[in-house]
Amino acid sequence: MLEQQIIRHLNALSARRPLPARVALWDGTQIPLGPDVRVGIRLNSPGAARYLLRPSLDALGEAYVEGHLDVDGRIDDVMTLAESLARADAGLTDSRPVAASVALLGRTLRRSRHSRQSDRKAIAYHYDVSNDFYRCWLDERMVYSCAYFESESVDLDAAQLAKLEHICRKLRLAPGHTLLDIGCGWGALAIHAARQHGAQVVGITLSAEQHALARERVAQAGLSSQVEIRLQDYRDLADHEVFDRITSVGMFEHVGLARLGEYFRTVHRLLKPGGVALNHGITSSDADSREVGMGAGRFIDRYVFPDGELPHVSLAIRELSAAGLELTDVESLRRHYALTLRHWSDGFERHLSALERMAGAQRTRIWRIYLAGCAHAFAKGWINIYQLLAIRSEDGSSPLPLTRRYMYGSSQPD
Repeated sequence: MLEQQIIRHLNALSARRPLPARVALWDGTQIPLGPDVRVGIRLNSPGAARYLLRPSLDALGEAYVEGHLDVDGRIDDVMTLAESLARADAGLTDSRPVAASVALLGRTLRRSRHSRQSDRKAIAYHYDVSNDFYRCWLDERMVYSCAYFESESVDLDAAQLAKLEHICRKLRLAPGHTLLDIGCGWGALAIHAARQHGAQVVGITLSAEQHALARERVAQAGLSSQVEIRLQDYRDLADHEVFDRITSVGMFEHVGLARLGEYFRTVHRLLKPGGVALNHGITSSDADSREVGMGAGRFIDRYVFPDGELPHVSLAIRELSAAGLELTDVESLRRHYALTLRHWSDGFERHLSALERMAGAQRTRIWRIYLAGCAHAFAKGWINIYQLLAIRSEDGSSPLPLTRRYMYGSSQPD
């Protein structure tokens, strides 16, 4: 009988590894998994039991998203419990990231998933929920990428402004420079670069929702003569359109492992000799660029980022260098992203009812555990994020100073 099977399984689990949770079965039976209960799990039908019998992270995520089970408790406690359940099932005892094997043939075949049409469809799925949906939990500028915290006490608005300025300073952006922002989002970096540094900016995105709002915000800022926002694929920029500076922030996760070389060759083609480019993107912690294990990668691919793939930073550096770019600086922002995601998750929790009205129950559940789960993953070091600064040098000269001191200043712009 299924009821007796799940009871035996959970009792054995609590004896082997007590957890701060209680499971309620569909018939009301309560099964404590340990003392100091912080999370409640409710199985809504007998069929939901199978998710706890084999509780990988993707199985648990699917059960919650599809409504087979409900949870009570703080969302970060829920994420900690989910990891503990998955590790117990897999026989793992430490917190090191686990990578799932990816066959070389499978990786090669994934090249077809990153056509212009498939990339546009994947971007639309993720970003075109609604602008109001994102506005509920992002900062005032709607920057959907890792912030830059001088300390943990800094608020999200200030940290995102600091990130925009940090990027511009790394680029040594100056009045009159032309800047291409690949994956410009809602236009925050483009506006900041034009307003504070006098740049002439082209921002491109594949999201129709982002394109419309970014153009509106540029016009409201009075910067239409300095900033152009296009609905365009980066691969479709013409050869004659070359730029002094290029930024790509939170975009190359969508490129695909098999297309990284093409991506960096395109950046090289669009960058003027003597120009500077900055790539800011999430990376795998696995040296072979395999997905995060215990099912987390499968859940994200199915529900959150279709076709998303994370390279290890060493692969990104290899492909960047092979494309003819010279790497000049590498900075990990892993702890910054853990803080950023914690702010986003907290904001999401504060607006759950409104978000559910906007996007529906299922999508709200997807995003709820996605944001909290990513905060957990970055805090644990399962994934990382790097800013890679590179130049296109034709003769060995560099547009950058000898030291990194120029990247930091005593004050931030308003």
